[in-house]
Amino acid sequence: MLTIATANVNGIRAAYRRGMGEWLESRRPDVLLLQEVRAPEELVDGFLPSPRWRVAQQVCDIKGRAGVAVASRLPVGAVRVGLDQGVPVNTGRWVEAELELPDGDVLTVVSTYIHSGTAGTPKMDEKYVFLDLVTDRLAELRAAGGKVLVAGDVNIAHREVDIKNWKGNLRSAGFLPEERAYLDRWFDAGWVDVGRRLGGEGPGPYTWWSWRGQAFANDSGWRIDYQIVSPELAAHAVKAEVDRAATYEERWSDHAPLVVTYDL
Repeated sequence: MLTIATANVNGIRAAYRRGMGEWLESRRPDVLLLQEVRAPEELVDGFLPSPRWRVAQQVCDIKGRAGVAVASRLPVGAVRVGLDQGVPVNTGRWVEAELELPDGDVLTVVSTYIHSGTAGTPKMDEKYVFLDLVTDRLAELRAAGGKVLVAGDVNIAHREVDIKNWKGNLRSAGFLPEERAYLDRWFDAGWVDVGRRLGGEGPGPYTWWSWRGQAFANDSGWRIDYQIVSPELAAHAVKAEVDRAATYEERWSDHAPLVVTYDL
């Protein structure tokens, strides 16, 4: 059994202060995909030390922003970083790593952090540009075949069951028809949303709740963290769980980890 967890940590230093380390020791995933690490490489390596962990990451050029990482207890082969080569600022939103499975097969894993966006602003345009790049890369990965997992904070709720207050967010970034159409395209191309497949038809389980007000207490959340996998890997997915904190005070991020077990 291989356990893979994805989590937007909302700053790895803050997450560890709030109890992420205790969760990690208890859960003990084989592969950990992180988003919004907001830290330099050496600091992330310090939290996830070698030889226990092998870490591949993309740090954002803007200090204290974004950043993604793949941490693996399995051997790591080739690493590919970024989708936006040639742009003046690396935004720290995409890292791929090829992991060696016990049977010698290769599992390609991706940690991605897609822009949140703001409807009707240039930030939304940036999000659509990146979504186009993701779509192109997903097509390349599908064409290559094999076991592939793309996971992280996608910042899009796919359907009404993926957001508690869907009626109030029809014009909000994260639930715009144009954004949701990207997920339709990916799933129509054969990619599998294992969180939904194994988590039932909903509503929920949600993976993000605002820090403000009673959102967490009322379970007024969004399902925006995904493990999107190739059919070759989806056939081995046996269990998906959202590690929602028991209380508001025990949260170590505004996101909860999505943990999927694969029978490999």
